[in-house]
Amino acid sequence: MRRVRRLLDIVAALLREPRASVVYLSSLPEAMRGLAVSRDWKTRHAAGGAPTGRPEPAAASANPLMTYVDQVGAGPGLWKWRHYLDIYHRHLSKFVGTPVQVVEVGVYSGGSLRMWKHYFGAHCRLSGIDIQPACREYEDASTAIYIGDQQDRAFWRHFRAQVPAVDVLIDDGGHRPEQQMVTLEEMLPHLRPGGVYICEDIHGAGNRFASFTHSIAAGLNTFRDDASRDVLAAVPTAFQAAVGSVHVYPFAVVIEKTEHVVEAFQAPKHGTAWQPFLSLE
Repeated sequence: MRRVRRLLDIVAALLREPRASVVYLSSLPEAMRGLAVSRDWKTRHAAGGAPTGRPEPAAASANPLMTYVDQVGAGPGLWKWRHYLDIYHRHLSKFVGTPVQVVEVGVYSGGSLRMWKHYFGAHCRLSGIDIQPACREYEDASTAIYIGDQQDRAFWRHFRAQVPAVDVLIDDGGHRPEQQMVTLEEMLPHLRPGGVYICEDIHGAGNRFASFTHSIAAGLNTFRDDASRDVLAAVPTAFQAAVGSVHVYPFAVVIEKTEHVVEAFQAPKHGTAWQPFLSLE
């Protein structure tokens, strides 16, 4: 039954967006070619992929999240893939010590709420979201708990009305692709400029949410020529003006919104000496 439902979803997508479907189907050979690169990496690139033996950079060993997690031995449970801590610090360190508004989907045992308070500092305001009413016990002066289903768009409308400004959203909730897709659709536009969205635990090469975010990333490559300028330039789409980057990591995706208004992409030439092109005639 699940396979039949999935097939119907595919047919519906083809009928709803026929032109876009043709574009994606035409790139299927390249998608399979890229999948082979990762699948066959060990046999094709064993020598080139070997560790260098160079010492770990000082910045990596100075991650305060690593220090915090390593000293947690008792109290509310904290369960994260260890490499996530580097991802967090890389994208979220700019908010440390600032009046940042953080939303975490998936409160569970409350340990990560404590971690975020420690990491961001006294000016941080947390909003925890969980489907279990028992999680209300983690509410305090700096932490609000909202009970609801992250796949429920009505819940998100209510949440946005209650929390009008969000800088960071971390999705560690139900982990099902539809839940993750709804959460991104409802909350990514709601993040303030410079905001950061993180989704955790995206497992499997054929993961539907991974396909969803890969298509989002493809939107960053849209090119609209701006002939009104005297340099090579492109007019950003509304999406390109708002979203600066999409980062893919093992089991995780990070999307960063732009800090400032993007009016144009420009590629001015610099220098006076240019190698002539060879004639193709």
